[in-house]
Amino acid sequence: SVPCSAILSSYLLGERLNLLGKLGCLLSLVGSTVMVIHAPEDEEVTTLEEMTSKLKEPGFLAYAAILLALCFLLIIYLAPRYGQSNILVYLTICSVIGAFSVSSVKGLGIAIKGFFAGQPVLQHPLTWILVVTLVASITTQINYLNKSLDIFNTSLVFPIYYVLFTTIVITTSVILFKEWVTMTVVDIIGTVCGFLTIILGVFLLHAFKDMDVSLGNLPQVLQNEQPAPVTRDDKNILIEVDNSSIAPEDKPKVFMLDT
Repeated sequence: SVPCSAILSSYLLGERLNLLGKLGCLLSLVGSTVMVIHAPEDEEVTTLEEMTSKLKEPGFLAYAAILLALCFLLIIYLAPRYGQSNILVYLTICSVIGAFSVSSVKGLGIAIKGFFAGQPVLQHPLTWILVVTLVASITTQINYLNKSLDIFNTSLVFPIYYVLFTTIVITTSVILFKEWVTMTVVDIIGTVCGFLTIILGVFLLHAFKDMDVSLGNLPQVLQNEQPAPVTRDDKNILIEVDNSSIAPEDKPKVFMLDT
């Protein structure tokens, strides 16, 4: 999704994709490939009954309760006070709610397959619970994501949101489906490294999207770097003014202070 949205916006919306953006797309593809190679196999869950048993496990119930408590704390207490100044407040709400939306989509996918297979999924209460959960979570995500985009820079919002959302979704998948139980150390390291590579690619894609960097002007960009200005405090400025005002014949100076 990251490179496709960047490339399509470049060709269809006229947004420039500089050298760092292309490198970010490439890193995203490389990281995704590494994650797919080392990712654990999905545990086979084919019926709503099996999905219900997964959702009723004590570990997932405790995890879901912690996420809900954190979400209510953010929405009720932190968002009205710090949402306008701290970018992490709204994005954490979106990411935490995203754990429920992804789990709901997984369950509804099983329900849709069961419906076409002739199973009575519409009579199962979990189907409607998942529908309500999905609608509520997506609505909340869109609301707070739009609030964040209204206040903060887009180039900061999307990378941070991507990292938080993906981290929480991976954690939810580990707890709900126990996909990492049979993984080797090499696969765990490979998956983490692939995820970090994707984070780096997203950072390059969004953080430097306004820079005019290409292979043609890269030498000029590196050569035209201006040295950082030296910041001087008021004390140094007063000393310079005092020294420059001394006459060659060292005449006394009189200073008057108005109070």
